[in-house]
Amino acid sequence: MPTVSTYSFTDVNATISCPGYGSFSIQGEGVGEMNVSKTTDRSVHDVAADGSVMVSKIAGNNGSVTINAQQTSALHAFLQGLFNYCWQADTSVWTTISMTIEAPKMGKTDYCSGGSFVKEADEPFQSQGQRVSWQILFADIQRIQL
Repeated sequence: MPTVSTYSFTDVNATISCPGYGSFSIQGEGVGEMNVSKTTDRSVHDVAADGSVMVSKIAGNNGSVTINAQQTSALHAFLQGLFNYCWQADTSVWTTISMTIEAPKMGKTDYCSGGSFVKEADEPFQSQGQRVSWQILFADIQRIQL
């Protein structure tokens, strides 16, 4: 008998926060998708002239979270306000964004800290509403499998 598993984005909960600005709970409303991406390659091979291989194990948990939100959503409005706050605040505030993404039915949690925006999101204006993409770089993303 085949194994069956299920997935629903409505089972995913996320919270994005910044001291001094506040937090926003993401539970599907106004979100098109979220993507967590690690940046650092964990292994590199160096090949010598004789063919011997030196393998390097590389530390690093940095990465990014990309959030695609409906342009009329409260989430997009929050992220626009957060970007404006961080940009106008003292430089020490620039990397104070944190985010927790929980997928309890899959037994996974991502803890993201040291976050800063890549850039202000592009703003589409068309006959039909669109999604707006926000990318936040994080200095540390800890992925926990429960």
